Amino acid sequence: MKRWIFFALIGVWLAGALTGAEAADMKIEKNELLIQGSLGNIYGELAIPEAEGPLPLVILCHGFGGNLQGNQDYADYFLSQGLATFNFDFCGGGFGSRSDGTMLEMSVLTEARDLNAILDHFSEDARFSKIFLWGSSQGGFVSAYTAAQRPQDVDAVVLEFPAFVLQDDARARAAEDGSFPETSKLMTVTIGRIYSEDAVSFDIYDVIGAYTGDVLILHGDRDSIVPLKYSQRALDVYASAELIVMPGQNHGFMGAARQEAKEREVAFFLAH
Repeated sequence: MKRWIFFALIGVWLAGALTGAEAADMKIEKNELLIQGSLGNIYGELAIPEAEGPLPLVILCHGFGGNLQGNQDYADYFLSQGLATFNFDFCGGGFGSRSDGTMLEMSVLTEARDLNAILDHFSEDARFSKIFLWGSSQGGFVSAYTAAQRPQDVDAVVLEFPAFVLQDDARARAAEDGSFPETSKLMTVTIGRIYSEDAVSFDIYDVIGAYTGDVLILHGDRDSIVPLKYSQRALDVYASAELIVMPGQNHGFMGAARQEAKEREVAFFLAH
């Protein structure tokens, strides 16, 4: 991908990191957690608003090259509406990550193992009445994949511009014999062979239909990284899914559209 696209993504990350102040005045319990993941420890932050429990828990999954700070304004808004949150860094997942591992070791399947470890950690926690997954871009891909692996543990799913395109992107990096180099570039970032090999080892559309719970997908109609058609195709696979098309939005929601997304997502979670 071109360098300008990469820095556009970083701009979206900063927009989230710098505006997450909605829950600043709330009384909340916050704890830093380390959970054993695919490449070592997963670093995450658990936040629980002061309220009669048990409460629903939203697990937030960041995209390629990101970290939990890019989702913090979402986590803060969810907290302000009475939802507990676990915001974390995938192992090897991105810049500024406090989890173990490097991006040379990371793939969608290592991230799926991380998310499975997190679900294992919280699935029997009596403080939480339900578990919801929220994922953006590659985090949306991983959330969709993982929910399909263990639908009994996930009560509903929100996907923002899920990166279902990444398998086609990986196939385009393959040599004529189908092999991949030891390292390659993705959005100016060096990734390892495992990233591409794992990406093409299955078809995401053959997997996600195993999740029969409710799914809410939000996707910009001007997304230059993950074309809208990838989310439209998911509607044909899911048993119960809604797609909200965000007019004028690219890969990451900005301004009023970002706030609208938060509000629609909270309404979806609270309906469950």
